[in-house]
Parts: sequence; C-alpha cells; structure tokens
Amino acid sequence: MCEMDLNIKKIAFQVQLLTNAEQMKDYPFTRMVIERGLTEEEWQEVMMLLATIDTTFKEEVEEGLLDFKDLLIHFAGMLNMKLHPDEAISAIKKEGYYTDLMIAFENVPKED
Repeated sequence: MCEMDLNIKKIAFQVQLLTNAEQMKDYPFTRMVIERGLTEEEWQEVMMLLATIDTTFKEEVEEGLLDFKDLLIHFAGMLNMKLHPDEAISAIKKEGYYTDLMIAFENVPKED
C-alpha cells in the first residue's frame, strides 16, 4: 500500500474518532456534514443557501407573512442531495444556525 493511501486511511480513522467524541453531540450539523462526506465547496453552498433563504425569511416576516411553505420547498429542492431536509433542519437548529428560520420550517404543516 502506498504512503498516500495510508495517510488517507489514517485521516479517515481520525475523523471517525472525532465524530464519535462526546462533544460532537453539540455539533450535529457539523457531524452530519462530515459523515455524509460533503466537500468544503458543498458546505459553502449550503451555508450560502441558508443565508439567502434567511434574508428572504426576514423580509417576509417584516411584511407580515406567516406561511413559509414556499421557502421550505425552495430549501429542500436546493439542499445538497447528501443531506435530508428534515434531518438538516433539526441539526442546523440544534447547532444554533438560523434558529428562527429552522423553527419556522419545523412549523410548516406536513402534507400527507
């Protein structure tokens, strides 16, 4: 086995240990990003998506709108395919990112 392969295996093992650390329970979104194998670029895209949607959310709240179903649909449709929208919303909220937006998404009635 070449040295590069050994280094990759070593790094993968170390990352696995870190994601299992007790402190990672406080960082569920970060853990999800690591476990699902998002690249830095994909993570940045998710964060930009959240920032954009949060801006729209704040504008809609200021205008008095109460239905955020369209924003949720947009979020779910644009979210990286490696992440499930419901799991991501919960993890993002628990980690403290965009809390008001995530609460609004959680309160959108589910259709059967």
